[in-house]
Amino acid sequence: MPQHDDIRDKLLDAALAHVPFDGWSEATFRAARADADVAEPLARAVCPRGAVDLALAYHARCDQEMKKRVLAADLAEMRFRDRIAYAVRTRLEVIEDKEAVRRAATLFALPQHAGDGAKAVWNTCDLIWTVLGDKSDDVNWYTKRATLSGVYSSTLLYWLGDDSPGHEATWEFLDRRIENVMQFEKVKSQVNSNPVLSRLMAGPNWVLGQIKAPTKMPDMDLPGMWQPQDAKDS
Repeated sequence: MPQHDDIRDKLLDAALAHVPFDGWSEATFRAARADADVAEPLARAVCPRGAVDLALAYHARCDQEMKKRVLAADLAEMRFRDRIAYAVRTRLEVIEDKEAVRRAATLFALPQHAGDGAKAVWNTCDLIWTVLGDKSDDVNWYTKRATLSGVYSSTLLYWLGDDSPGHEATWEFLDRRIENVMQFEKVKSQVNSNPVLSRLMAGPNWVLGQIKAPTKMPDMDLPGMWQPQDAKDS
């Protein structure tokens, strides 16, 4: 629904000028409506939860910009761990307004919005794995995204407080977090290759083997079907 997306983008662009002062709040949403000259009923139809929906739209916008940059980059010569680090770093570098993200972090720390924040981070990490070509369809689909969510979230919080030149301290922090993950994966591999430990884990591994990745809807654009523009682009 292009008109829906255009109105939301218009509201979001207007809101970003107010977020540093009023956060992702009702005051910001009212100001955005006025600046964008969007009637309240239409604005509420597009963003039923007001600024909360605009904060999520800003997060999704940055996700899509990250996707474009990663797809355009030549990552063929990189180790896979370096590709992941590149994608996470790119996701942070596409953010043009750190204060908007700082205010969003405060918003999604509230109990009533924590679920939205967790879902947004999960969607970011799912997109990163998808863009990097992940084909897993078992329990690894979940563990990869859960692990990367932890890496991304901790790196984002570090980045918000980092004032080092070029955010070099953040990129070093990111490398350490990914190294921790790689060490964990190494231990898993050693357990699975150990004759005794692998037998002990046979039962749990069988149970985990029954877990499958969620089935995604096929990308169809048929009469009578509608899906949000973000879903089409991801």
